[in-house]
Amino acid sequence: MGSALFYHLTRSAPGQLLPMLLGKSLQAGWRVELRGRDRARQVALDENLWLAEGFLPHGLAGGPHDDRQPVLLTVEGQAAPNAARCVIALDGAEVPAAECAGLDRVCIIFDGNDPEALDRARAQWRDLKAGGVEAEYWSEADGRWERKQ
Repeated sequence: MGSALFYHLTRSAPGQLLPMLLGKSLQAGWRVELRGRDRARQVALDENLWLAEGFLPHGLAGGPHDDRQPVLLTVEGQAAPNAARCVIALDGAEVPAAECAGLDRVCIIFDGNDPEALDRARAQWRDLKAGGVEAEYWSEADGRWERKQ
């Protein structure tokens, strides 16, 4: 069972963290599902990832080659046929504890300046921990990413 890493954004937007997380996941040899809640947001992320520094091969779910994508952008409830070993969830997209059992890593990215996003992240933390998933909390509050106890 993979661990869940919670990334508490306070200084940057997800688009600044994603290239690092995606790059590390690909270096680990994992395929990734980048799961969101809003299709328009995923389309915008798709465009931004093509413009990001460095090349991050990816695709937007719903294409003819979804199963071959190293990184596949989906929305909740949409199939991810790319055999992802890592799920990165944005905007409160759910990743149930049972799903974590078949993954190497889960990353939950949330906006610490949004009270609703904080509440969703706290609920996800409780649900995953209750389901036996090991969880870590990472914060950028001090200007760099640190694992907090």
